[in-house]
Amino acid sequence: MKKLLLVCFALCVVTLTVSAQGDNEAKIRHQIESVAASMKTMQCDFVQTKYLRMLNDKMVSTGKMYYQQSDKLRWEYTSPYSYAFVLNGSKVLISKGSRSDVINVNQSKFFKEIARIMMNSVVGKALNDKRDFKVSLSATSSEYVATLIPQQKQLQQMFQKIILHFNQQQAMVAKVELIEKRGDRTVIEMKHVKVNSPINAKTFIVN
Repeated sequence: MKKLLLVCFALCVVTLTVSAQGDNEAKIRHQIESVAASMKTMQCDFVQTKYLRMLNDKMVSTGKMYYQQSDKLRWEYTSPYSYAFVLNGSKVLISKGSRSDVINVNQSKFFKEIARIMMNSVVGKALNDKRDFKVSLSATSSEYVATLIPQQKQLQQMFQKIILHFNQQQAMVAKVELIEKRGDRTVIEMKHVKVNSPINAKTFIVN
């Protein structure tokens, strides 16, 4: 379960701001930070492709992500299986098929840490938080690329690095690459992104 939750966390860094140096990088950082600060809600579809190094194969799954400022998040797989991770304040709902579990993050050091990192990333508070990641930033003609090197022990056991591809015009993440320690790679592409559109309150219900 912990491995799956860490993967869910990594997939939810869709508006992560990055720590940068230099005048040009400072402008990029400011652009991304401004977008995160103005974001009240965000929702999108995603396509996740996992490449298995040992089997020379790939697995594709799809789902939806919802965020509402400042402490509500839902990451849901809809195909080929059903799985949902919902964070609402101090409570987490994990739903798989017909089974659901509710956890109070304040009673679990592990869940509290995961919830802290997830929400700091989504709302942009990770800007100066060097405790979680060492971040480097580069740019191409069409995108900004942030490479995150995990600093936390549990994340280091899972990932070599996380690569975020930002759309330059929107200053939002369009693609996430998760490079695992054993060489497997997961790519998540964001589709049909909607910002500051109403989200049904039922989306974040935890009970």
